[in-house]
Amino acid sequence: MTPERRAALVKDRARALGFESCGVTDLSPPPHAEQLTTWLATGMAGTMTYMHRQAGLRREPERIVPGATRVVVVTRNHYVPDPPPPHRSGRGLVAKYARGKDYHDALRAPLQELAQEIERLGESETIARVFIDAGPVPERELAQRAGLGWIGKNTMLIDPKAGSFCFIGSIFTDADLAIDLPFEADRCGTCRKCLDACPTDAFPQERVLDSRLCISYLTIEHRGEIASSLAAQMGHRVFGCDICQDVCPWNQKFATEIGDAALERDAALAEIDLRKMSDIADAEFDRSYGWTALERPGATGMRRNARIAASNALEE
Repeated sequence: MTPERRAALVKDRARALGFESCGVTDLSPPPHAEQLTTWLATGMAGTMTYMHRQAGLRREPERIVPGATRVVVVTRNHYVPDPPPPHRSGRGLVAKYARGKDYHDALRAPLQELAQEIERLGESETIARVFIDAGPVPERELAQRAGLGWIGKNTMLIDPKAGSFCFIGSIFTDADLAIDLPFEADRCGTCRKCLDACPTDAFPQERVLDSRLCISYLTIEHRGEIASSLAAQMGHRVFGCDICQDVCPWNQKFATEIGDAALERDAALAEIDLRKMSDIADAEFDRSYGWTALERPGATGMRRNARIAASNALEE
């Protein structure tokens, strides 16, 4: 079987498993590897110390899985419309991707099935290791090299047919698969809506995100108190932020909701009761939200976020 035929069969299986796009690339160093060094040196990773630990592997992805020579990259649409305005008083907004089962868990099974297909098509003892937004994988750069889209000015991967509301998964393998051409075009043009819309000015320049100022980072990754000047800009967002994606013309034109049973969507997760979340007990939080991505900041982080959102509501 030719590498081209083998890759085509993998892509067919990926589509059958519900992935919107699938591409293949090699594991040579990403073209922007040194920019990661600069980004880390200037402190823009904030308290995400794991980014420093992973930096070497992100710069040299061939070291992530010894023996792997290819990576199969897939995307999965997670777009869902926000609740219609006006915003309900006493409610905190949750980012679109987190309104259901934790995607790390939801997408592991279909990714594993795709890995099994790669193993079946390869030689004996074929490597096929799965990653879904975890580990030292430079997913967006690999996705761009696999032909799935370009990296927009807001640092998100943009699919010209679907926008940027997608999860990215990858499978590292030594199977002999034909490589796709990279997506070379920059279709952002002169548009800077994403940069201008950010309430905390988290983009010091195009395609550079200062995590320390990003609402998603503040509500999910940051531990401890949030500076009052930044907290005031969070509005009613209690987990994540979609502003820079919501204003993107590619999303406004092409983002479409697709029913996905694996994600176990729950409309009640779109807006969280601020009063209840502000005082929720750890055990109750685990029972109600332990199956979702809200588990990342945990009860402590979500109580903090809810109290900030409630305070901001009083100032409106």
